[in-house]
Amino acid sequence: MKLLHIDTSILGEDSVSRQVSAAIVDRLGGENPGLEVRYRDLAAEPLPHLSGAHLADMSAGDGALDEFLDADVVVIGSPMYNFSIPSQLKAWLDRILVAGKTFRYTEQGVEGLVPEKRVIIAVSRGGLYGPDMPAADAEHVESYLRAVFGFIGIEPEVIVAEGIKIGVEQRGKALTEALQAASSLRAA
Repeated sequence: MKLLHIDTSILGEDSVSRQVSAAIVDRLGGENPGLEVRYRDLAAEPLPHLSGAHLADMSAGDGALDEFLDADVVVIGSPMYNFSIPSQLKAWLDRILVAGKTFRYTEQGVEGLVPEKRVIIAVSRGGLYGPDMPAADAEHVESYLRAVFGFIGIEPEVIVAEGIKIGVEQRGKALTEALQAASSLRAA
């Protein structure tokens, strides 16, 4: 089995999303001997954003798309920055949302072409943006990623650690709960 692990936080070891995504990979690796893991740190080595020049040279995008298509499982660590995903993750998503490769348009609407792929997302949020929170309408990480992956035929599994900037106690509680959820994931 092949796993693609993607991190996007700029905070390095202090990142909650990186800690949770690593725990997810550890969980899956512990249950799947011989798991082949490929790691991509989009904060350290970002892909260029889409541009006219990019369209002339598709090699960077093709590499990201090939990695994605080759993986059986994709684990993504994504913090919330200013109510949305990191721009590095958006640049990566722009490389994998490719008509004819991961989706196609039909007379009945869009059809996702990679429904067999498993995607697990570790989301961290500084505030409280859950469904019953006053700021729920400002949450554009989990909702966006569910829409993007749904577009290509995947229903992602999402683990959320939120309120991590409220205080030390809340950060510890959120991280502990997210790590417990990661350790409870189904192995395959």
